[in-house]
Amino acid sequence: MTLTIPEDVRAKAEIYVGDAAGQEKTRLLLQETGLPSGLLPLQDIIECGYVEETGFVWLKQRRKVDHYFARAGRHVSYGAEVSAVAEKGRLKKITGVKAKEMLIWVTLHEICVDDPPQGKLYCKAIGGLSRSFPVEAFEADGPPPPPAAAPRAVQVAANGNGNGAAAKEEKVGAGEEASKKKEEGAKEEAPAAAGGEKKNEEAAEEKKGDTAAAIDKVEEKLKEMSTEVAHKHADAVAAKN
Repeated sequence: MTLTIPEDVRAKAEIYVGDAAGQEKTRLLLQETGLPSGLLPLQDIIECGYVEETGFVWLKQRRKVDHYFARAGRHVSYGAEVSAVAEKGRLKKITGVKAKEMLIWVTLHEICVDDPPQGKLYCKAIGGLSRSFPVEAFEADGPPPPPAAAPRAVQVAANGNGNGAAAKEEKVGAGEEASKKKEEGAKEEAPAAAGGEKKNEEAAEEKKGDTAAAIDKVEEKLKEMSTEVAHKHADAVAAKN
């Protein structure tokens, strides 16, 4: 049976796409409701939807998963599409989940922990059959995963506060501001570069002027020496005559 989610329900839901986001949201949901962390061992989640107002949650995975809870001694089958209504300490109106009782599969419609808590978890099947197990039998194996940032829904609720649009505008605004700062930096660097070039030109001109002055001094000195030599030669000729 295909699970069809009405458009008005989807419009109010937080929707998470992909296995990583779906697994994280499932873990957070079990934690928030006080249910054991390994109760929904789904794989390759395609979509996870949650309506906070009603507690309705749905999960779609690529194929059904048959899981054996060794500490409870029970086989549980999770269909490709699973749904439930989540409350504190309870999943009710469950669809897509079956447990093996002796040689037959029975459809579960409710899973809950006792209140006040005594460490028991109850699985109730359609037809009135009920079984209790230790809560720890459904805890995930190994240490809990490290805390991570909450997964982000890919769809904003139709009656939401527009946070998604605000985030988009903020991102665009940040990009524009960065671009503006880059342009201002380029404008500041341009005069600095121009000033550097001007200083280099002035230094070159000054150096050229110093060189010309040195050449003029040398030429003047040579002229003086040439004049002095000429005078001495004239004096020598006069003395000889």
